[in-house]
Amino acid sequence: MAQTIAFYEERAEEAAQEARKATLQNVRERALRSEAAWRDMAERAIQVEKGREDKRKLREDEAVQPVVQG
Repeated sequence: MAQTIAFYEERAEEAAQEARKATLQNVRERALRSEAAWRDMAERAIQVEKGREDKRKLREDEAVQPVVQG
């Protein structure tokens, strides 16, 4: 998943560079929209990864705790 996040961030940076170099307003706006979309995808991927890690830790914690029978 980390390489996917890196991919999204790289595409966002490429779009930002394109926006900075653009001389036409519509090209600049398109590149900025593209940058925003790539950054949104990266943020979503980060949140998914964080959620998976939290669930993994929870499962590990539950596996370590002894079962109390009453």
